[in-house]
Amino acid sequence: MSDAPVIRSDVPGSFPWAVFHERHPRLVRQVLDALPYGPAERAAVERLLVESTTGVLEPLGEDAPDAAQWREWGGLVWGRPWGEAPFLWAESYFYRRLLDAIGYFRPGAWQGIDPFAPFKNAELAGVAVDEELVALSELDALPRTKRAEALLSSALWGNRADLGFQITAGPGGPASSGLLADDSAVLWSELDRAGDGRVCVVADNAGRELLPDLVLIDHLLTDGRAAEVVLYVKPQPYFVSDATTADVLASVDRLRTAPSAAAQAVGSRLWQALNRGTLVLRTHPFFCAPLPYHDLPADLRAELAGAALTILKGDLNYRRLVGDRLWPPTTPFAETAGHFPSAVAALRTLKSDVIVGLDAATVARLDGTGTTWRVDGRHAVIQVCAGS
Repeated sequence: MSDAPVIRSDVPGSFPWAVFHERHPRLVRQVLDALPYGPAERAAVERLLVESTTGVLEPLGEDAPDAAQWREWGGLVWGRPWGEAPFLWAESYFYRRLLDAIGYFRPGAWQGIDPFAPFKNAELAGVAVDEELVALSELDALPRTKRAEALLSSALWGNRADLGFQITAGPGGPASSGLLADDSAVLWSELDRAGDGRVCVVADNAGRELLPDLVLIDHLLTDGRAAEVVLYVKPQPYFVSDATTADVLASVDRLRTAPSAAAQAVGSRLWQALNRGTLVLRTHPFFCAPLPYHDLPADLRAELAGAALTILKGDLNYRRLVGDRLWPPTTPFAETAGHFPSAVAALRTLKSDVIVGLDAATVARLDGTGTTWRVDGRHAVIQVCAGS
């Protein structure tokens, strides 16, 4: 199973190569334009950009709070060109070094300031979010099963602006043509089997993706699908828009103050669930680690092992679950996800090369289109590795 090549970023023209040579330069410009960083921070960011495309991997300075942890995670990559490290590792380290460059961890004026907050805040405050939250009121009239399907579809497609809160989810709905694997029936079956158990949700992006995640969590709690939901977020800013505790609180507040009674009700219930402890926020340093979930530390593995089901959101969590490798796309999902300590469901829009669990006919059809179907965000999967 581990014979599949690890994805690296040193192949010109490949998607990972473009991330370092095209996406990161654009990101750096946006970060430096969004906040008034001084000359020292701006110069450090520029140096990082050059180093990550032409230099070698160097460990964090000894004064970094997580220096020892990163030295351990780094293993044999130190001193090697960035492109020779696993793509997942190098991409994660880029974001950790970006925080270092802008002074996120150092005592001073920029300590603890999220460099991506301007992007997150603008998206959350947008008119499009108001329109999506107003659409929530239409869900109340749907039968229980259709409502559940709509909320799951919304969480799956989260940040795809043309879908929002779909009320026509399921066969024939607008999202169905892009859904390459659909284990949603197994997902609901696992939740029904769990009864009043604990469900873990590992968040991905803030803003327009986190909002439908929170609405789905509210549904799990109010519909009796879960007695407790544990929502895991990042301990620090990561991968531009990944959700932190601050982002969750901002999103709950956005729901509570939305121009929609239905959204306000969801926000109020989530606030009360946080008060009561039926919704719990947690984090762990490993959620910003450059490693796959196969390497979960013992304490986090034990936490997740107690879940009736863990729902992993988004592309990065998918890469970490199955391993960021060039698997044959027909590799069974269970072969790559069976190591996870609980039953696990992946809700993922495709935005990177790795994919498993597809049938041969689907792969042949997609490859025949001549499109970048693995990375363009137009396709998605709901895949479940059920518990024993």
